[in-house]
Amino acid sequence: MNTKSGFFSNIKGDAFGGITAGIVALPLALAFGAQTELGAIAGLYGAIALGILAAIFGGTKTQISGPTAPMTVVAAVLITEAINKAGSLNEAIPIIIATFVLAGILQVLLGVLKLGKYIKYIPYPVVSGFMSGIGIIIVVTQLFPFFGISAPEGGAFGTLKNIREIPEFINFYSVGIALATIAIIFVTPKITKKIPASLIALVIISIAAFFLIPSDLFTKINTDGPLPTGLPIIHLSFLKIFSDFGTMVQIFEYSATLAALGAIDSLLTSVVADNMTKEKHDSNRELIGQGIGNIGAGLIGGLPGAGATMRTVININSGGKNRLSGIMAGLLLTTILLGLGTLVGHVPNAVLAGILITVGIGIIDYKGFSHIKTVPRSDTIIMIIVLLLTVFVDLLVAVAAGMVLASLLFMIKASKLIEERSKTESLSDFQKEEQWDDETNIAETNGDKVFIKHFVGPLFFGFTSSFQNIMESKPNIKVVIIRMDQVPYVDQSGLYAMEDSILELKQKGINVVITGIYGQPKDMFKKIGIIPELVEQKDCFDDFQTCENWLEKYF
Repeated sequence: MNTKSGFFSNIKGDAFGGITAGIVALPLALAFGAQTELGAIAGLYGAIALGILAAIFGGTKTQISGPTAPMTVVAAVLITEAINKAGSLNEAIPIIIATFVLAGILQVLLGVLKLGKYIKYIPYPVVSGFMSGIGIIIVVTQLFPFFGISAPEGGAFGTLKNIREIPEFINFYSVGIALATIAIIFVTPKITKKIPASLIALVIISIAAFFLIPSDLFTKINTDGPLPTGLPIIHLSFLKIFSDFGTMVQIFEYSATLAALGAIDSLLTSVVADNMTKEKHDSNRELIGQGIGNIGAGLIGGLPGAGATMRTVININSGGKNRLSGIMAGLLLTTILLGLGTLVGHVPNAVLAGILITVGIGIIDYKGFSHIKTVPRSDTIIMIIVLLLTVFVDLLVAVAAGMVLASLLFMIKASKLIEERSKTESLSDFQKEEQWDDETNIAETNGDKVFIKHFVGPLFFGFTSSFQNIMESKPNIKVVIIRMDQVPYVDQSGLYAMEDSILELKQKGINVVITGIYGQPKDMFKKIGIIPELVEQKDCFDDFQTCENWLEKYF
């Protein structure tokens, strides 16, 4: 084995990264599990199965997988409906597990069919509205547990409908515990980032509540008691559901939603990991790995999940570089399950509510909201519609409606632009690397030091960073010239993709200049700060000839 690139080439870093990520995953897994009728143990089971299996079979070496907020919200709704249909949790277990397993199977199929690459066609406003909606759902649905009251049915809408009941049944011990948990989570990072804030809150507040609150009152704010210890059992009763066509049709929507959300969540996290490690993930293999992980989680009664951005970032920052780090995270949680289940089960519900509220607050897209007045109005409308549909209607409906609306608006814009342009060009051909006639002199004199990137047509949500391979193909590059002469329009996704690309080039010491930017693209670049914060005004040229004159003096 090549020890420089093999599985065990970074044992110390992978062990520390995985253990750190596993510690962060523990309180989140318990909180996500407690949000469903399956209980906290289901979150822990899901984190173990996904953490190990997705690390082994996935396409991102540093990815840490487990239950996530979007997946838990969908799973909670499915579990509630299954219980209502079957009459009890025990009777509903086959339906629940069949749904989770089918979701994993669908993810594997997405990977086998090589559909991972199409993730880039999800517009940013759709993702923004969806994630913000998920954040709001989590915060709203934890209001009742925050005040020490059992949450009503109906998700966010049911909570808001019954919110006037809170003053009558409020438990001030729970309020104090939840507030203390939230305070610790927000304050701790300002003091130290070496120990996960959510873990500190979980341990300190749980111990304090156990010793300071009278035992008769503690039972009223406690979870359902100790967690089961020992290895989980494998559930096979779900197999009978696969022979029931009517039930399969009913659960397919939830399975498809879970599969789609898991794919989006995981691949977006993979992109984040790529940016940090400067490597490139295999999106199709990642989908297969996540699918196998969700199948495994379902078989042992665990919640489905996906690649978790925060846990992945922590793993990388702590030294994780290979698949061993994800396996270590899963093994740590397994050790906790086997040895500390009785202690973990005495965590107050209000602590988990506090953790979940901070999670919900954290995934709201404040960046998108901050630019709501500067990005195109159509992007803002899409984001708000998706957000409202996510909170009050259905997650899958929200994403589907956002995609359809974004496509329709883009087609309208494209049609208008085509009519206005005297020279017709393929809008899908927005990235051309062929040398243009006026670039001959630069190619002859500084071709090895200058990279010219052309954009033709709108810079829209189908655009992804096209600069990632520049350094590999041309290691001596000193200047990147971005030609915007033929870009009449840029949307929010295009703006952020361009911002990330320029920032990455700048971090590598490459000078970036822009030529020919005008009209709406120029206004958008200025409004969100690409110009002049990333590219100074002096590095923006009205035409290519002026840029060429500057380049002669530069070298």
